[in-house]
Amino acid sequence: MTDRPNPPSSRGPLLSVEEALQRLLEGLAPAVQAVQQVPLEQADGRVLAQDVVAELDVPGFDSSQMDGYAVRCADVARAIEQGRPLPVAQRIAAGHFGVELAPGTVARIFTGAPLPAGADAVVMQEDAQPAEAPADAPQAPLGWIRVERAPQPGQWVRRRGEDVARGQVVLRAGQRLRAADLGVAASLGMASVPVWTRLRVALAPTGDELVQPGTVAPADLPPGVLYNSSRYVLVPLLQRLGFEVTVLPVLPDDREATEQALAAAALRHDAIVTTGGVSVGEADHVKPAVQALGALDLWQVSMKPGKPFMHGWIDRARLGGHGRCHVLGLPGNPVSSVVTLALLARAVLLRLAGAAVAAQLPPALWVRADFDWPRPDRRREFVRVRRNADGGVDLFPNQNSSVLTSVAWADGLVDIPGGTTVARGQWVAYRALDGWWD
Repeated sequence: MTDRPNPPSSRGPLLSVEEALQRLLEGLAPAVQAVQQVPLEQADGRVLAQDVVAELDVPGFDSSQMDGYAVRCADVARAIEQGRPLPVAQRIAAGHFGVELAPGTVARIFTGAPLPAGADAVVMQEDAQPAEAPADAPQAPLGWIRVERAPQPGQWVRRRGEDVARGQVVLRAGQRLRAADLGVAASLGMASVPVWTRLRVALAPTGDELVQPGTVAPADLPPGVLYNSSRYVLVPLLQRLGFEVTVLPVLPDDREATEQALAAAALRHDAIVTTGGVSVGEADHVKPAVQALGALDLWQVSMKPGKPFMHGWIDRARLGGHGRCHVLGLPGNPVSSVVTLALLARAVLLRLAGAAVAAQLPPALWVRADFDWPRPDRRREFVRVRRNADGGVDLFPNQNSSVLTSVAWADGLVDIPGGTTVARGQWVAYRALDGWWD
């Protein structure tokens, strides 16, 4: 990532969310360097470090998709024309191979069992009826069946390599592994996968007003003091993204102490996420501390909530180390911190973790607004909503960025462009909150 001049002051035009994402990810290289081989049971959510190439076909043989009978289509058509049943010559269960299908016979076969040589289709057992042996035919040990409708070649046959072909790139480096991906790896005979080491993220809350739950009883809470609730929202969200998270002690409203704490954290972590201290108040020390230790890349985005979002980096060379530690400054209000983590910081952290991340928001789902939004803001707004049983979305009544219960109640955000109103019944862009952490 090349150095850029410090961004303009807040009096200049604010970046849009898309412009901010583009700038944040432009030239951003992964911060993780080491690759480790991890058992499949422990790889959910990890970032794949190398392409996975299939060393075999999956399945490795033609097999039956149904319980039924393996047949030669021409034999069935002839038997139907002559009004004769067909003898069942063999039984093939999953995990066992039969012998070549003799002309004029069928094989009882079960789901997943290999198709015998000579067979070219499977007749479902529901489409075959037990029948008496013709008077002029010898006894068949497994009985006789009658089929009323001739199958087409390939019917209910799962072809070799239909799922995966040998030599195919099945999983791409840079993708975050999901449960289904791990199943695919297992189908290729892999017991483990190569992944990047976890990104080391320090969470640094700021503010003299914050205390930890459990340290002071509610009845003894001094005026102006708040419990540090954002920590207990952000830590699990960061962990769901696969990061190794360390929570620093609350940074006091002191410039020197903030600078010292960030410098120490930068030497032990790949990224620092702060909450609070990035606005324009006299007690907001994160931004000047980052500027003193490295560089400020981006500050303030045209969005509500979350305008004071900040990105910069600390130059470890100034501290006796090497490389950079990225700093993502989230606003102090808990709703703002969750929204900016989802829309902006998440992409940066995943890219630093080695994941392939596009510089754009995921596609939204268009749903019906069962609410009115008559007073637009100049900035783009992300309001907390919840899907209802009628297929629309309801609005949480209090959209203040300090109201954390709105996030606990909501299952998504409605994305409202700046200067736009919403009328009940109008179609709006909905983004599910849980989708950001998959």
